[in-house]
Amino acid sequence: MKDLGWKPNRKSHVPLHKQIEEYIKGKILKGEWPVGTRIPSQRQLSDMLEVNRSTVVSAVDELAAQGLLAGKKGGGTRVINNTWSVLAADPPLDWDTYVQSGTYKPNMPTIQEINRAEFHPNIIRLGTGELSPHLLPHGQMHKIWNRTSNRQISLGYPEPKGDLFLRTALADHLQRIGIQTTPSSILIVSGALQALQLISVGLLHRGSSVLLEKPSYLNSVHVFQSAGMKLVGVPVDQEGIQPSLVCKYKRQYGGDLLYIIPSFHNPTGILMSEKRRHDLLATSEQQRLPVVEDDVYRDLWLDNPPPLPLKSHDKNGNVLYVGSFSKTVSPGLRIGWIAGPEPVMDRLADIKMQTDYGSSSLSQWAAAEWLSTGLYQDHLNQVRKELKYRRNSTIKLLEQHFGGVASWSVPSGGFYIWLHIIPSISMRELFETALKEGILLNPGTIYDRDADQYIRISYSYASLEEMEQAISRLSLIMNDLINRRE
Repeated sequence: MKDLGWKPNRKSHVPLHKQIEEYIKGKILKGEWPVGTRIPSQRQLSDMLEVNRSTVVSAVDELAAQGLLAGKKGGGTRVINNTWSVLAADPPLDWDTYVQSGTYKPNMPTIQEINRAEFHPNIIRLGTGELSPHLLPHGQMHKIWNRTSNRQISLGYPEPKGDLFLRTALADHLQRIGIQTTPSSILIVSGALQALQLISVGLLHRGSSVLLEKPSYLNSVHVFQSAGMKLVGVPVDQEGIQPSLVCKYKRQYGGDLLYIIPSFHNPTGILMSEKRRHDLLATSEQQRLPVVEDDVYRDLWLDNPPPLPLKSHDKNGNVLYVGSFSKTVSPGLRIGWIAGPEPVMDRLADIKMQTDYGSSSLSQWAAAEWLSTGLYQDHLNQVRKELKYRRNSTIKLLEQHFGGVASWSVPSGGFYIWLHIIPSISMRELFETALKEGILLNPGTIYDRDADQYIRISYSYASLEEMEQAISRLSLIMNDLINRRE
């Protein structure tokens, strides 16, 4: 570039540095200076264009600020971007300002890493909390959709609380586990997470305190925090959250709501005992503390059915009962429900209509077919059998590869084993090293910041061959970290 063949017009009302800036932009836009091109030095440009060096510096600095150019020590100044948004005549919209101003909190960096890594090819997802694609009921779902030719299915918006046929089927389903309810006291939602979102914005105010188990799944999603609420963790024992500590923490930190997962808890796998459920419900009534009972894993018992839900003993309308098909049938259906006092369901239904005008009518119809035809129970029987085999196989692998360096309890249902690493190691380093080896972990810190020596192991997603490979390799990585520490 000894001769540019162009010089700024000194008679123009446009400042010289602006003319130079637009000239260089034009060269980049036309592809004459593609990304990676090294442009002449500031001294060379000032000589070529017959202007002061300070004029060139002003133009180059502005182009660098716009993201077109970048200087590199020893490498001169190069073109680094040629996108239209950057090359527009006016400065591009500063979306970063908008992004940082949003009220909804971003996921933790580790959660974002996990969400991205789940779709990497050949990754073994050792902590994913959903059914393996091999356990999803593809054949049964085809049978259900094939029935559409003989049925009149609504393709319009459903009524505010959801399809009446589905709510009626759910009322019958819930009565089988002791929950006496009617369709008017049930709201259909797009999965359990939406239930929590509706509760957070519809029933609580900014600054409210939510009591929950420590650790808890709720810490890994920011649904309540983004609504301006504080989460207060209450320690658990082998029977679940402790009622005496609920009272203590409510007095000490305040408490406007109690959130619990009593059946096959996420992430610990704990099953709350029947007595503990009675005591906890009594405590909530004494403390005038509403309860959100998240029971999405209830139907995934592997040894014996769990005790009846808290909601089955709720005579005062203290409990909002949340369920979902995402863990048992298919996350793709996006169908869940809330059962509770009718005025509360009316309030949440109104908010839901403001946000999405109702969950998918087709998904609701399919969910109703699952419940009303008996397919759901048949599918559950098969899933329980497969999950039990997977759980037992995973426990054997842990005994083989982690005996002496980790501890765990055998869950009686659900998806999860809460693995405690006994020697103190860097879990961040374990996460990163495992990821490089194609193994994706769910570290305990995403459920409780103090659980830095825990991993949530899921036996529901990865195949048994993948599980064997991952656990074997993970033990080698961990032992290497232990040896280096010593």
